[in-house]
Amino acid sequence: MEVAILGAGVAGLASAIALKQVGIAVRVFERRESVNNLGAGVVCWPNATFVLSELGILDELMAVSGRITAMRRFTRNDVELGILDVGQLDDEMGCPSLAVLREDLMRVLLRRAEEGEIPIAFNAHATSIERTGDCCQVMFDDGNSISPALIIGADGRMDSKARQFITNDNRPVYQGFVNWIGIHRWEQPEFDRLEVHDYWGVGARFGVVPVSAHTAYWAGGLAVSDVSLAQDHPSIDQLKQAFDDWPDPVGEIVRSASDSSTKCVQLFDHNPVPNWHRDNVLMIGDAAHAALPTSGQGAAQALEDAWFLAREISASAGDLETAMAEFTRKRCNKTTRVIMGGRAFASSLFESDVKACALRDQKAVETDYTAMASGMASAWSDGLPIGGQH
Repeated sequence: MEVAILGAGVAGLASAIALKQVGIAVRVFERRESVNNLGAGVVCWPNATFVLSELGILDELMAVSGRITAMRRFTRNDVELGILDVGQLDDEMGCPSLAVLREDLMRVLLRRAEEGEIPIAFNAHATSIERTGDCCQVMFDDGNSISPALIIGADGRMDSKARQFITNDNRPVYQGFVNWIGIHRWEQPEFDRLEVHDYWGVGARFGVVPVSAHTAYWAGGLAVSDVSLAQDHPSIDQLKQAFDDWPDPVGEIVRSASDSSTKCVQLFDHNPVPNWHRDNVLMIGDAAHAALPTSGQGAAQALEDAWFLAREISASAGDLETAMAEFTRKRCNKTTRVIMGGRAFASSLFESDVKACALRDQKAVETDYTAMASGMASAWSDGLPIGGQH
């Protein structure tokens, strides 16, 4: 059986590696000329590092990442709101939490794909998926087409041809805020402990995630209710104006930010749908269940897709319909909770009412962070043989 995967992001490459591990021939088609510069960084929470271990690349990733020990919440005036012990989360789930630059994660995945001799075609822009007779074809902009036994759409949240074919609607949903993202490097050590610092304001939020003593990736978010304004590519000056007087390291980071080192992203997700496949086409990753970065689970759920998909196809004895149905059944509820949780948290973070933000901050102070860590461990372990789930 030959499988074609559209998209060489985390979901696409991880799925290709996992499928190759169970003896399935895979080809990957990526519309971009490279995937090394997608995003700034990501935290691979324990459910993600479990899958990376299963793929045989956790040790390699650990060499280029940092182990997160805590998450600290602050007001924009540097008043601490609470501390989540990430060590407790890791202990309860049985795997580490690692912060890594996105380019390093992609480099590790690409290297493993190359070691597995998985063909990857770049600049392969799929224009549509069409049913022709008894099979489905992927049409490309150069006039070529392919008709594999299984088409996996890992082609993202913004213009997924797989989601269009399966649901007849691949329009993402704008969620009312934009993020500037980037990477900041210090000449001298800045972090003696690798702790995420999350600063909350009114209609604004800034997160700093260290990956080493000298390097952190960051995201500065602002509420922008009108999608047309968000798509006008807000300038770097708006970032600086919004965050310049926030406490260091935020102020230091934004003052040194430039157009060349910073990317502004409009934040979209997808409404959950119960069906992820049609004929021999299946969508995974952001194409199936795009969540906001406030969920903290985008990369983790993409990696979980890879692990579950390989297991279901391997167990199906060639019955693709059963494999796709079982895969969707096992993944749909969890990813729906992730999507809706990310939306709810974003709504709170980018609240523009001063009194509502004060109540939000007071609630953060009163939070039982030990119980919160246990709740996260239970939710993120769901369906996986880790933590208390095995």
